[in-house]
Amino acid sequence: MVWVLVGIVLVVVLGVFVAVTYNALVRLRNKSEEAWSGIDVQLQRRADLVPNLVEVVKGYAGHERETFEEVTRARRAVVAASGPAEAEAADGMLVAALRRLFVVAEDYPDLQASDNFLALQRQLAVLEEDLAFSRRYHNAVVEDLNTRVETFPSVLIAGPLGFERKPYFEAGQDERSVPKVDLDLPDTPTPASGGPGDGPTAMPTAGEGSGPGDGPPADEASWPEGRA
Repeated sequence: MVWVLVGIVLVVVLGVFVAVTYNALVRLRNKSEEAWSGIDVQLQRRADLVPNLVEVVKGYAGHERETFEEVTRARRAVVAASGPAEAEAADGMLVAALRRLFVVAEDYPDLQASDNFLALQRQLAVLEEDLAFSRRYHNAVVEDLNTRVETFPSVLIAGPLGFERKPYFEAGQDERSVPKVDLDLPDTPTPASGGPGDGPTAMPTAGEGSGPGDGPPADEASWPEGRA
């Protein structure tokens, strides 16, 4: 009778363990898929911005056909990519192509001063920040899932129940980041007030009067001791 009770308890404990572990793995898998959808949205938003950027640059550098075609091909690859692995490779191509496009733009001061070009650069910078945030969140969730899948005791049921490692979405700084553009204008010096040749107006220091020979304010002697 005792062994029967022990067997029942072990079965119950094992069932609880399997149920809890399975539910935890399902939650992490769903979170990882949700996190990936966030990355995919940002990649599509950036891909949607590319045609406008290309058209603006074309207006000033129409002869750079090879660069434009490279950017267009890379954009199509991003749109057609499925899953982190394909998207990572396609996004790397697009970032490299955009870098070359910005190098072309550097040779055209009028283009760099264009309101449309500056607005698109700002939008691209915002998208890069959003993409970086989505990537960090995705990789953190994937790390939790992969740890669960590979560590004991959850590893005992992860494989049989169909749970596998998921790939990270990596982005190396040298290969994946779009060149940052400084959009801040240089400070314009403020002319000094007064006529030509006048220097800056000196502010009276503490204890100076308003005119020649003036002493300290009349009520200074009545100040409480220790007051500056």
